[in-house]
Amino acid sequence: MTLLNKTGWEIAAAALALAAVTGTAIWFVRRRRPTPDEIEAERRKFLVQSGRLVDGMLLDVCDVPASDGRTLKMLFFNYRNGGVDYECSQDITAITALINLELIRVGFPCSVRYQPGNPQNSIVVAEGWSGLREGLPQLPVFEDPEPLDLSHLRQKAK
Repeated sequence: MTLLNKTGWEIAAAALALAAVTGTAIWFVRRRRPTPDEIEAERRKFLVQSGRLVDGMLLDVCDVPASDGRTLKMLFFNYRNGGVDYECSQDITAITALINLELIRVGFPCSVRYQPGNPQNSIVVAEGWSGLREGLPQLPVFEDPEPLDLSHLRQKAK
């Protein structure tokens, strides 16, 4: 029978590795996990900072019952990117205080922010940014437009 002789540094290294693994396991089990609302807020923040803009169309705003008994306010929209049509929804329940829901017009155009590598990750509204439009652009109407001055184009009589 052969006994292996362990030196002091090998024992210390093993104890240190065991302590590191134990500490990491305890941290992993006891750490605070973000709530779904915090995850959604971070997603909106990310898209506002780094998302690309594209024109879209508002399809609907409605209340949807959630599995936990809450009622979610959902905003449905679509947009086209690279020849592909995307139809998406956004939960705006947490940010309804920032939005005047009476100004949301179904069928109106809107601006959509999307993630370039993942176009289905998109939003229409966030904290500090809104792609909603209050109305269609109106061109000014002139009652009696002045005629154009074309005198510089006419040949001068000699």
